[in-house]
Amino acid sequence: MEPKIILGIDPGTNLMGWAILSVEKTKLKPLEIGVLELTKVKEPFAKLQRIFEEVSGLIATYHPQELAIEAPFFGKNVQSMLKLGRAQGMAIAAALAHKMAVYEYAPRKVKLSITGRGAASKEQVANMLHKTLQMDKIPVKWDATDALAVAVCHYHQSQNPIKEKAGPKSWEAFLSQHPERIG
Repeated sequence: MEPKIILGIDPGTNLMGWAILSVEKTKLKPLEIGVLELTKVKEPFAKLQRIFEEVSGLIATYHPQELAIEAPFFGKNVQSMLKLGRAQGMAIAAALAHKMAVYEYAPRKVKLSITGRGAASKEQVANMLHKTLQMDKIPVKWDATDALAVAVCHYHQSQNPIKEKAGPKSWEAFLSQHPERIG
């Protein structure tokens, strides 16, 4: 049986994190992670085109079956929300153009799935991924780690959906409830 490949995306119009996660039975292995940097692209629609092309290229290279993407968080700046929604839409459009299944997860749900705390910091998420996936090093850019977290969250949700209200109150409680995640 071939491994399932999940493409995780942390959308953004300046930095878009991406991760390719291989799943073979219950073994998770990050194949590649990275960041598409768009800070030097000034034209807004050119950024959207680059996002579509990057996601399409990742799909053509790694042949993932599913896209797991982080949902925009609700902020006070409407213009930022609009830009983030457009970036997310381009990544989703690329996946749909390749006939992939798409799954969306709220940032809180991703953090809860990885650390057991919906309010965990980016550093806590990265450290937990580093430990549980036995990665050689933690990526320098949080956007790449966030994308990997979305892919891992999708794997967990597809195996055993976690309820929003469930979850331990501390790292120790989380690890005691999930001994399989201790590397």
